[in-house]
Amino acid sequence: MSESLALEARNITKAFGPVQALNDVSLGLRKGEIHALVGENGAGKSTLMNIIDGILRPDAGDILINGRKADIASPAQAQRLGIGFVHQEIALCPDITVAENISMAATNHRRAFLMNYAETREHARAALAGLGDVDPDSKAGDLSISEQQIVEIAKALTLDCSILILDEPTAALTEREAGKLFQIMARLKQRGISIIYISHRMAEIFDHCDRVTVLRDGRHVSTRDVAQTDPEDIVRRMVGRHLGDLYPAKNRASATADVMLAIEGLCDGQRFSDVSFSLRKGEILGIAGLIGAGRTEIALSLCGLRPISSGKVHLEGRDITPASYPQSIAAGVVYLSEDRKGAGVFVDLPIAANISALAVEKVSGRSGFVIPSRERAQAARLGAALKLKYGSLDDAVSTLSGGNQQKVAIAKLLSVRPKVIVLDEPTRGVDVGAKAEIHRILRDLAESGTGIIVISSELPELIGLCDRAIVIREGRIAGEVEGSAMTEEEIIRLASGVGRKDGREA
Repeated sequence: MSESLALEARNITKAFGPVQALNDVSLGLRKGEIHALVGENGAGKSTLMNIIDGILRPDAGDILINGRKADIASPAQAQRLGIGFVHQEIALCPDITVAENISMAATNHRRAFLMNYAETREHARAALAGLGDVDPDSKAGDLSISEQQIVEIAKALTLDCSILILDEPTAALTEREAGKLFQIMARLKQRGISIIYISHRMAEIFDHCDRVTVLRDGRHVSTRDVAQTDPEDIVRRMVGRHLGDLYPAKNRASATADVMLAIEGLCDGQRFSDVSFSLRKGEILGIAGLIGAGRTEIALSLCGLRPISSGKVHLEGRDITPASYPQSIAAGVVYLSEDRKGAGVFVDLPIAANISALAVEKVSGRSGFVIPSRERAQAARLGAALKLKYGSLDDAVSTLSGGNQQKVAIAKLLSVRPKVIVLDEPTRGVDVGAKAEIHRILRDLAESGTGIIVISSELPELIGLCDRAIVIREGRIAGEVEGSAMTEEEIIRLASGVGRKDGREA
């Protein structure tokens, strides 16, 4: 059997202190197949992939490549064995160009003293050709999260790999960009390259994968042909329990509620112009659009995190147009970044310290020093409301799963008791169970009267969660959808400008 497998992880066990991350887990990857690996955050997926890539060493078990045992001691050795790994977390060097990042591995093996920049740019241009419109001469740190993800994928594909691991590769991509990736995956499969595909998106798994393996609590639950199972069965195996509706019931009353936030003629002179919309009390308003349309820039600007050239922001009829984020917070409008680990939480700080970070004065004494008991009490209260799972409030946020890290980021916003919360990709990279919990949290906040704005590249999420959505195209509002008109087809029409059913330009 092993000889017919490109890779086999056999009886892998790994513990971190008292925590058993993997317990006798086995996985077989056939030659030329796309094999989905699913499980909730903390199920052991990343640990298993890090062992295959040589980042971690197993406590027990073997890795076989083409039927032969392989002692993989480092990622460099994994590359030499034909293993390429595109991590969910961006790992580019921000201060060098896209071309230099893509050619980094080849450059390290060159014997020439000087780089051939023309050759490097051409190599990068060819690697990016089928993925997206990214300038090879741009600095990686200047790119958006989605553009950085495209560069990561291009970088991996330039390696001469026979086994490719993709960890949530479409989490930061639009449907159009994801479609290009799936075309590339199909071509790689035809060439006999084997792909391990980690994703929380069931539609992707059932549309593009051959088999699916489920892990739960560090153990192997099942491996099945995709054609012989269905999404409900997979989710049931992942969570080990019945998962209720992914999206809570919408608030129909918000359609007639008072306007809470009004944006009038907002411009930044670069990425967007003449943007006007409103948010009603208790409403969840979605913002849709292709990557690069200006969604994030609009959100940053209305929260004072990015300068504007003209326009006004009104909250409950009062002009609060912020010149800085502290001004926005003081007015009652807060923002959750799409880059959770870069700007959402402080991963190396304790949970309690993260939650109090926006308003340290609320847990401090007259001397200005934080009172630990007050800080922990606030964290415990907000953590309980969000059903945060943790060992100790003194634990670093890095010890938590992706979904629980996101809950910490939300708790930090709630610590200032905001009137409006703007969330950019709030469920990116979290499992289906945590995603449902975050949706519930947002709906509960809306029901309590908080105004919620959600930016999401997942159209099913926008449609299922939001009461109404505006669509951004090339820095302007292309249209608004709600009720029965809020469909994937209509949102894509507006976002791309393809045209409406009546034949006119969208």
